[in-house]
Amino acid sequence: MMSGRVTLEDLFEAKRQCRRVVAVSCYDYTTARLIAGTDVEMILVGDSAAQIILGHDSTLPATMDFMVAITAAVRRGAPGVYLVADMPFLSYQLGAREAVKNAGRFAADSGAQMIKIEASNAYLDVIRAVSDAGMAVMAHIGIRPQSIGKFGRFKAEASTAEMAVELISLAERMVDAGALALLLEGVCADVAKIITERNEVPVIGCGSGPGCDGQILIAPDILGLTQGHQPRFAKSYAKLADATIAAFAEYAGEVRAGRYPDDQHSYHMKTGELDRLQKMLESSA
Repeated sequence: MMSGRVTLEDLFEAKRQCRRVVAVSCYDYTTARLIAGTDVEMILVGDSAAQIILGHDSTLPATMDFMVAITAAVRRGAPGVYLVADMPFLSYQLGAREAVKNAGRFAADSGAQMIKIEASNAYLDVIRAVSDAGMAVMAHIGIRPQSIGKFGRFKAEASTAEMAVELISLAERMVDAGALALLLEGVCADVAKIITERNEVPVIGCGSGPGCDGQILIAPDILGLTQGHQPRFAKSYAKLADATIAAFAEYAGEVRAGRYPDDQHSYHMKTGELDRLQKMLESSA
């Protein structure tokens, strides 16, 4: 368990010391409280909540109001972690002015310490504007889920030398524009390692191999709660889906059998008050 709030300087110090940063993508107060009981340093409130929490087939339906609300909930649950908020689809694509306004909502209303933006060359001005407005920015490059409508499906990034050079250059341009951290998603491990070594800012990997400064997975994958297809890089450290289903089934069985709620799980009137009530009811009949 951490003491005090993790700061950006702590993340830079971890990079200098070659100490891996542990990050989790989390969407709710209850899970955040559990994470806060560990030494996880960073929580990202990702727009993948649209899929994990709301059941959509992409991240695109996540709205600013929804993301602000759940980010604030995570902040309340884990006041000491370094909190990163994810800018949802169309919250920054309309221009730098709109991006600064929406990023400011995360900082002012949710307690976010860093703003994550899925970025290509087209958004260097957005990265710069949000940074110039006094907010720390994490540039998300590699696979960018908000581009699903354009590409249709995703595959590993930087699998050829030409693609690798382009991504390495993009990472450096993001840092030059003011990004104080990078998130690499689905980047070939060799290239992710090079990007990490060539940049002074913390680099967090998501399915990008072991050479990054830190790693992130979504909490439901870590807990083994997700069912069905998982990305190749996802790893579960528990198998709570089966245990959760079993708990719900046991609860349903006890309710139907009349075993729950029992006396122990019920409230009762003060001593003598039931007799008084019955007499009052009899006299009024």
